[in-house]
Amino acid sequence: MGFFLRVGQLLSTCMSFSLGASLGIWNEGLANWCMFIWSLCFAMSLIISIVELCGLQRHLPCSWDGFLHALSSYFVIIYIVTSLIFGTSYIQVFSPGSAQNRAITATAFSCMAALLYVIEVAWVCVRPGDMVCFVPTFPGVLRRLENYLACVIFPFISNTDLYRHQPALVWCVFVYSICFILGAVNYFVNGCDCDNDKKLPLRLPVLLWVQTVLSVLLYATAVILWPLYQFQEKLGGQPQRSSDMSCSDQLTTFVCVWDQRLVVAILTGINLLVYVADMVYLILKAFGYLVQIHPSISAGHLP
Repeated sequence: MGFFLRVGQLLSTCMSFSLGASLGIWNEGLANWCMFIWSLCFAMSLIISIVELCGLQRHLPCSWDGFLHALSSYFVIIYIVTSLIFGTSYIQVFSPGSAQNRAITATAFSCMAALLYVIEVAWVCVRPGDMVCFVPTFPGVLRRLENYLACVIFPFISNTDLYRHQPALVWCVFVYSICFILGAVNYFVNGCDCDNDKKLPLRLPVLLWVQTVLSVLLYATAVILWPLYQFQEKLGGQPQRSSDMSCSDQLTTFVCVWDQRLVVAILTGINLLVYVADMVYLILKAFGYLVQIHPSISAGHLP
């Protein structure tokens, strides 16, 4: 089963990349993102296949099934977003013919890859082994949502023209990147049981606190700076959609540059709320732990 899943993933990602590359849309930010995702997933699936064929997963200090489950969960979200963006952005750009057919086929293979990764997520949970999948708790849902929202943000900031002219906007891109990396590390450490390995200097509670508090502070700056410099005319922004020439061009993609700015601003605000909810949960959990140790705290007295 694993062999056929891996072969299907390799073929579908390779076909998506090849067909997308043949369209000659390398100068588009969204197209570059789609190409990057297809090539990255192909490379990761190839590496996983080599590791499994050589039996190297037995020598890893972490749970291999946990790693596959975490990685495939990411790829499911990324592929769904990539398929939607590529399909809605480029199929209608080409007139009926060979180019449009290739765009449709590339989208279809991308959707097929997403389905194969969904199957792998389910298969890892049901096959014999040490991996036990369960319904995530409320904080688990929040932390997954934080990372998944970041995965949606990245395609829309793949157009460097959105931010490279303004240091404040470059800072926002840095915020999205560093918070996603911290969240991904936290997710893999938890999912692969690396925090239980005494050889690794990682402990999940400490990593959770650092990631959550730092992400709240960083996203608080991005939620102010991104809309300010993108939509404030005095700072070089465009307050109206009609002022963006790419939105009035009928030959452009479905999502114009101004739309990308707006989507990133909305997702930044939503993700900040999710991080705040996560931090509040951690604070309440820590307070509850202190109350259990020192019951006098609940009565308003210091221990």
